[in-house]
Amino acid sequence: MCPLPHLPRSIALIDGEHYPDVVAQALRHVAHRYNVVGAVFLGGTEKIKGPALEEQAERLYGVPVVFAAYAAEALQAAIRRWQPDCVVDLSDEPVLGYAQRFRLASYALAAGVAYLGSDFHFNPPQLERVARVPSLSVIGTAKRVGKTALSGFTARKVQALLSGSAGTGPGVVVVAMGRGGPGVPEVVDGLAGPLGSEQLLSWSRQGRHAASDHFEDAALSRVTTVGCRRCGGGLAGEPFVSNVRAGVEKANTLDPAMLILEGSGATIPPVASDARLCVAGAHQPLDYVVGYMGTYRLLISDAVVLAMAEEPLASREEVERLLDHIAQMKPRMPVVPVVFRPRPLEAVEGRTVAFFCTAPEVQLPVLTRHLEDHYGCCVRVASGNLADRARLRADLAAADMDEVDAVLTEIKAAAIDVVAEDADRRGLPVVFVDNDPVEVAPAAPGELAATIEGLVGLARERFGS
Repeated sequence: MCPLPHLPRSIALIDGEHYPDVVAQALRHVAHRYNVVGAVFLGGTEKIKGPALEEQAERLYGVPVVFAAYAAEALQAAIRRWQPDCVVDLSDEPVLGYAQRFRLASYALAAGVAYLGSDFHFNPPQLERVARVPSLSVIGTAKRVGKTALSGFTARKVQALLSGSAGTGPGVVVVAMGRGGPGVPEVVDGLAGPLGSEQLLSWSRQGRHAASDHFEDAALSRVTTVGCRRCGGGLAGEPFVSNVRAGVEKANTLDPAMLILEGSGATIPPVASDARLCVAGAHQPLDYVVGYMGTYRLLISDAVVLAMAEEPLASREEVERLLDHIAQMKPRMPVVPVVFRPRPLEAVEGRTVAFFCTAPEVQLPVLTRHLEDHYGCCVRVASGNLADRARLRADLAAADMDEVDAVLTEIKAAAIDVVAEDADRRGLPVVFVDNDPVEVAPAAPGELAATIEGLVGLARERFGS
C-alpha cells in the first residue's frame, strides 16, 4: 500500500475467520480514510489455507503483520513499533467478542490511541496539563467505593509529607468534582478551622449542596479544597461537561506544593496528572474492575486500593481472584486491600448516638460495633440510607430519637439537608464521621501510607522530567 501521511496513521486488527483476499480488499477499501501501516493477526484458522501464513502474510495482506500469541501484548508491541493514531478493528466474532474488544480498546486508549470499528469509535480522553505543581489524581471504578475517603486520607498523608516544604501556600490542595458541585469553582479553606454542621447547614439553606465532596474533604481532612462540578461520564471516564480546568487554574493561584485531583464516581478528572491512585471495590462484579473500561482505569494507574475487601461484601476468594487478575494485567503495580472503619471527629464516649452513613445494610453491624468498641458510645439508631432521601426520612420517623443525645453522620448525600436539619430541629449536636482505610491481608499495616508516599515521589519525579 502507498503511504498516505495526511491520513490517520493506523493499525488494523485482522483474523483468520476471514479469507485473506477479503481482508486485503477491506484494507484497500479503508485506505482512503486511514493510512494502514501494519496489522495484528489475532487468530482464527477457518479461512486460512496452508501452514505458512506468517511467511506470506505481508504479500497476502499488503502490510506488515504481527502475529498474536496474546492479543493485548501483540497490540502493545504493534503500537510501540508503528506509533499509530488509531486502531481499525476489522475482526469479528468468534475471534473478538464483546469482552475481548473492550480489553483491546482499553489497551489502545491507555497508549493514547483511538480504537474504532464499523459502528463504534473510542477516543482517548485528551488530558491537558494545567497544574503548575506535581499532581496526584484519585480515581474510581464506580460510585461508593470509598474514593473520597481515600482522597482525604491521601491529602492528610501528603500534607504531613510536605510539612516544612518551602512555600507560603497551603501545602496540598484538593480539587474535587461532583454532580452537585458549584457552577463556578470555589475555594473552601479547611485550614482556617473546623467546618461544623452550623456552617454547612447555612450553606445548605442557601440552596447549595453542602455535602459535596469538596466540603467533605475540607471538613474531615482540614485541607484547602476547590470544588467543581461535572455532568455525564463516558466509558473511559471523560465527563461530558465540567469546570475542572477552571478549578485547577484557581488552585494554581493558591501557591500549593502539590495538587490532589479527585474523580467523581467512575469519571476521571479531565486534566493531566503526574500519578494516579485507582480505588476499586472488591464487592463489584469482577468485569467491572478488570473488564470493560475498568481495564483502562487500571492500565493508566500507578497503584490500586481494593476497598470493601471483607465479608459479607466480598469473600477472601473473590479478593484473591481480583488481586490475581490485576497482577496479570500490570504485574508490578502496588495493590492494597482495605476496609473502612468510622472515626468520629469529636469525642463521643458515654453518649447514646444515632449513626447515619452510606454503607450497605449488611455492613452496619460491623460499623456500629466498631464505634462502640473503639469510641465508647452506644449506637441506638443506625441507617445506611444517606443516599436515599425517602428511606432516610422513614428511618428518622421510625427511630427512637428521644433516647439519643448526639447524631453521628458522614458528610454525603442527604447528610446536611435531612440529617443535620433534623438534628438541629431536635437540638441535638452533630458529630461528623470520617472513614479510615485499614489494611487487610495480604497487605501489611502501613502499606497504604507507604504506597501513597511512593506515589508522591513518582509525581514529583514525572513533573520534573
